[in-house]
Amino acid sequence: MRFLLSLSCIKKYNLGSLVTLRLFPLACLGLLCSCQSHGIFQSTGVTQNTIRLGSVLVLQGQDEALGNGMRLGMEASLAGEKVQGRSLEIIFKNDYYEPASARKATEELLEEHDIFLALGNVGTPTAHVTLPILAEHHIPAVGFFTGARLLRENATGAIVNYRAGYGQEIAAVVEMALQAGITPAEVCAYVQNDGYGLDALNNLKQTLTQAEASADIIERYDQILASKGDRNNLGPVGVYTRNTPYSEPGYNSLKKWESESGVRCKLVITAATYRNLTYFTKMSREKGETWLISALSFTGADELRWDLEEYNLIDGIIMTQVVPLLDSDLPIVKEARNALGKKNFGLISLEGYVVGKMLLQILRDIPRELTRENFLKQVSESQFNLGGIPIDFTEGDNQGSDLVIVSRLTQDGFKEIELSDLALMLK
Repeated sequence: MRFLLSLSCIKKYNLGSLVTLRLFPLACLGLLCSCQSHGIFQSTGVTQNTIRLGSVLVLQGQDEALGNGMRLGMEASLAGEKVQGRSLEIIFKNDYYEPASARKATEELLEEHDIFLALGNVGTPTAHVTLPILAEHHIPAVGFFTGARLLRENATGAIVNYRAGYGQEIAAVVEMALQAGITPAEVCAYVQNDGYGLDALNNLKQTLTQAEASADIIERYDQILASKGDRNNLGPVGVYTRNTPYSEPGYNSLKKWESESGVRCKLVITAATYRNLTYFTKMSREKGETWLISALSFTGADELRWDLEEYNLIDGIIMTQVVPLLDSDLPIVKEARNALGKKNFGLISLEGYVVGKMLLQILRDIPRELTRENFLKQVSESQFNLGGIPIDFTEGDNQGSDLVIVSRLTQDGFKEIELSDLALMLK
């Protein structure tokens, strides 16, 4: 059963402790000192019995499985846990995966409640508007479900990431495909026409530049990235509008590029969500395309699998994951599987579980008073193994994990692939 919340509804969950992911760069050490002297980081959101957290994410709408997966994972990870004798309470608000709604929901959350930190928000376009609000109120943003550079390079505010960035995911796929025999010219893209998709295109352009793609291709990416509005029909890229099912314009853009360039797309890097990517895959297969379609972890692996299985479209689909695969025997995976149960256990809920347990570890390691300043200081000193996942914030950036697994969709779910497997898929 899916959990639904209206935008105005707030539901509280008495949970336990938290754990999450990577902190903002070492420049933050100076920020910590400054904050200490000015008293910015207080014990806001911490009472004698409770640590209150806030989460603004998509709980209703076309991509609701993304937010509900994170919610379920975080709830399961923190249920019954305590930190310094305090229970944890998460206040969830729905943003429909729309920036305007995310801004309103965040403002309402902060008006109505004191929160210690923001946990597990979903999406890049929504983070673009919520991060400045959180920074203004000196609220750390922890374990957000996005791999965008917005939360990594020159990030605004105190940001603690768990997951590998989209650049790492895209590089892993493209570099493996190049080793398997395709050329940079045969790499195309299909992306959401917003900050999420543009971040992916920026990372793809960087990877292709390092692979010595032609100047014309790189110029095409620059032109697309600099454009406003519809970015179709400008190069080896197709785009679609967020929260819509319309994939045909993006498909036609790729076909136009193939016709003009005389080069066939062999690998299509996508930055989409599960529902639209299903439409795109279905259309391309019905039209006879054998493109190898690669999805980012944000897409929503479980929903994508179920949607594609419904149409018998599992061939030629690969996906990067930033958590272990579901059949892993790592302790953290077994623990999450038991806590979530068969019905709720999936790759997104697993990430929510990991985020929660990582936060819990960091909070419990704080030897002092539970303040935001002490929390951020503890993050910068944190290096531990989280049930088989190495977490390290001591290297000077704000990302705890660099885990990226390239997987392929099979009848039995997503399975890790090797170079030889990819070479066969490309033939």
